Amino acid sequence: MVHSMVKWIDKVAVVTGASAGIGASIVDALLQKGVIVVGIARRTELIEERAKNLIKKQKLYAVKADLSKEEDILNALKWIEDNVGPFHILINNAGTTSMGGLLDTSTENMKKVLDLNILALSIITRETVKMMKTHKINGHIIHINSNLGHQVLTHALNIYPASKFAVTALTETLRQELNSLGLKIKITSLSPGLVATELTSLKKDLPPEAKAMYETMDALQPQDIANGVIYVLSTPEHVQIHELTICPW
Repeated sequence: MVHSMVKWIDKVAVVTGASAGIGASIVDALLQKGVIVVGIARRTELIEERAKNLIKKQKLYAVKADLSKEEDILNALKWIEDNVGPFHILINNAGTTSMGGLLDTSTENMKKVLDLNILALSIITRETVKMMKTHKINGHIIHINSNLGHQVLTHALNIYPASKFAVTALTETLRQELNSLGLKIKITSLSPGLVATELTSLKKDLPPEAKAMYETMDALQPQDIANGVIYVLSTPEHVQIHELTICPW
């Protein structure tokens, strides 16, 4: 199988949750391959800081948005289309976790996870497909899922595994829908095991039981997930990686 990122050079990619961790690593990897990148995040100053250190040819834009608000998503996408251009790649990386059991987590915490991990992902994907259809773009959408989207390995993250099981279902639903419409847009679920980021083992103020749990587990680095994204995007036209699971070994 010949892998090549050449087809994406000077095309635009949008990465959500791009300010740190997995998102920031994906941004770096895409820039290195000659892709124009737009990072969406609440902490845009972190993306702007990265943009200062780029070599001449690399282009990185930062767009501020709270993805739990539909209006923010629509405004961000409109700004991108008007100022950078229609985009060919969407990486749905933004997500959040919630510590503690189902029985003692607040409704507010549950809503936060569901709003970002399911609804924001669905809204931005819906709008992206509309845009790709209008501009006749054969694009690629990648949902950053989790191994917890396939099996529940702990009760200590309450509603989080359920939100990622939803991402698994959304990937398959969209694949079927894109096929039925005859659209040449690829959809991939990329499911990492534990990745060392500020959402997980590097989180400040970790509860003692969470800290103890993470200490027993091997972790991947954000760069490992970025490498997976590049692999998926590098596949030939006739190949669709529907699910890529990346585990620490």
